[in-house]
Amino acid sequence: MAMELEAVGGLAVASVVVHEVDGAQAAAQGAHGHATSCANCNATLAGEFCHQCGQHAHVHKSLLHLAEEVLHGILHFDTKAWRTIPMLVARPGQLTRRYIDGQRTRFVSPLALFLFLVFFLFFVASLTGGKSGVNLSGSPEAKAQARAELVRDVEHARAALRTAEASGSDKETLAEATAELATAENVLKKFEQSGVVASANGVSLKADKFNVETSWPAMNAAIKHAADNPDLTIYKLKSSGSKFSFLLVPISLPFLWLLFFWRRGVTMYDHAVFSLYSLSFMALMFALVFVISYAGFGTLAAALVVCLPPVHMFLQLRGAYALSRGEAFWRTLALLGIAGVVFLLYIGLILMLSVA
Repeated sequence: MAMELEAVGGLAVASVVVHEVDGAQAAAQGAHGHATSCANCNATLAGEFCHQCGQHAHVHKSLLHLAEEVLHGILHFDTKAWRTIPMLVARPGQLTRRYIDGQRTRFVSPLALFLFLVFFLFFVASLTGGKSGVNLSGSPEAKAQARAELVRDVEHARAALRTAEASGSDKETLAEATAELATAENVLKKFEQSGVVASANGVSLKADKFNVETSWPAMNAAIKHAADNPDLTIYKLKSSGSKFSFLLVPISLPFLWLLFFWRRGVTMYDHAVFSLYSLSFMALMFALVFVISYAGFGTLAAALVVCLPPVHMFLQLRGAYALSRGEAFWRTLALLGIAGVVFLLYIGLILMLSVA
């Protein structure tokens, strides 16, 4: 019995020693050392990153790194972005080709870059859109319909916020829902006070006797609604543009396929990557154009809009699909026309979704 107690006591002492060693090791690792097991999943480490969950072996515990994480959380920028964006501007074809060929870890994915730059575009547009308002003009029935739609937007925003709160959504989702509700309520308040719906640089549209008939009844209804309430339509386009920007990709893919359907080895995935990177550049370019125009250089802004898209399309087409100058040139001309068609279809879909 004495020997057993002694053995148990020895195990207890050994356990205490092991815990003390682990504590000392953890303290050392907290400063500068590297762990032998992952702090996230406890897997044995064999390098700088955990092979099981991907977390870095070195867990930083310093105020400087905390500040770095805050900035990274706000901007979501890392070394990938600083590689990707310069190539997106200067060598878009090479960027597209390398990502398609499988070089994924060096560059931001086209979808992530597209979503970020679209958000950035509309953020810049909201800051540089001016303070003048668009006043609703039209019959009392049109104004009543406009008010009903604004009230409906407020109700939908409130319902979305209640749903987010009930489902226990994360803070970012709740903040976004709260911001959308505040925006909708503010627009309705301005309309009820002075008839001002949205900022559009002082432009007021009238569409008397405007009528377009197509073979698509839903499109006819959307066009009629836009003609009856042109200023409200501007507000809808500005408020819904970022939400439905993803529609640009599926609209573009069939047209891109038509440019290459006879070439072997070119897939819809290639077109999707091309489309996302191309749209990302256009979002970045228009954000720059808005800033330049807001600064008073309207001529320079117009020149960029006219010159940059065809040059960028030519470079991206030639590099992404390994085309000759002639092949890239005629496809660039076709793609410019396609871009106009895609934009019109995109506007039409937004109008239909806004009316529905």
